[in-house]
Amino acid sequence: MRGTIRARAAFGCLLVALAASVAACGSGASSSTPATSATKTASPAAPPRARDATLMLDFTPNAVHTGIYAALARHYDRDDGVHLHVIAPTDTTDSIKLLETGKVSFAILDIHDLAIARERGEDVVGIMAIVERPLAAVIAAPDVGSPKALEGKTVGITGVPSDTAVLRSAVAGSGGDPAKVKTITIGFNAVADLLAGRVAGATAFWNDEGVTIQSRRPGFHVFRVDDYGAPSYPELVVCATGATLRREPGLARGVVNALVEGYEYTLAHPGQAAADLEHEAAGLDPKLVTAQLAALLPAFRAADGRVGTLAPASLAKWASWEARFGIVSHPPNVAQTFDPSYAADAPSAPSR
Repeated sequence: MRGTIRARAAFGCLLVALAASVAACGSGASSSTPATSATKTASPAAPPRARDATLMLDFTPNAVHTGIYAALARHYDRDDGVHLHVIAPTDTTDSIKLLETGKVSFAILDIHDLAIARERGEDVVGIMAIVERPLAAVIAAPDVGSPKALEGKTVGITGVPSDTAVLRSAVAGSGGDPAKVKTITIGFNAVADLLAGRVAGATAFWNDEGVTIQSRRPGFHVFRVDDYGAPSYPELVVCATGATLRREPGLARGVVNALVEGYEYTLAHPGQAAADLEHEAAGLDPKLVTAQLAALLPAFRAADGRVGTLAPASLAKWASWEARFGIVSHPPNVAQTFDPSYAADAPSAPSR
């Protein structure tokens, strides 16, 4: 779906932004750096200097990232020995390339992009789930009562390979024939094209376009892909290179710990966490953030009650589905694609 392919940013401009972010050492979307003094009177109990880490988002800041900004606002990153710099993409970012070249330490990837990168031979590993279920969906006009009813109608897709898989899975899962559905590439204009009646349905994210269209014109249907045959997989995953994990496992653990605490705080205090997001990401519509976050809250917690969980059994089902619907040619090797130990060892509730 969207992931890194849906949010691409100009590579050269981004490197300048990254350099400026690190040089600022606390400016922008990162937790502030406390003043220090190397004098003889400095306390011997002063904490060690936090290590810098950059986290590339999958898309411009929105409600799905609330836990990240809550973690920064509460300095959970600093308490875990990390100075986390959050980078929001603009137009043509290749997050995989930025990870591989060390320009960013961590990135949030759509799980389908992760699978495709692994099939290309990229050494990228998922270490934490941001959400515990698919965000992919098919949005349909009020007169389309099920995905099967899209047979003979035109459905808009973005052009991302996983869109076709999501559409085929939803139609087949409702008893329909995906071959009877017409598709047209519309980019990321699902809401506008649906409201204008140019398409009968469109692939999109239920937490974003789904909430937006229902707020503008109630009656549109949002068919979540895991309600129609797809397994429950984590749509967005925090990733790092295998080299980074081997070289700096403590840094990765600190980042995951901070993010888990941030999402736990969001679940306990959604209103304040939304305010943290809106404070750092100017221009967001508070009403839309509130609606999107309310829809997302159940997706932040796994079946085991924890945040960030990467469950091998669920991922094995996802891997089979990923190949069955043609996103990749062979099921991803779950043991090599994910390392669930980081999230498994993270605190299960905010300690502060």
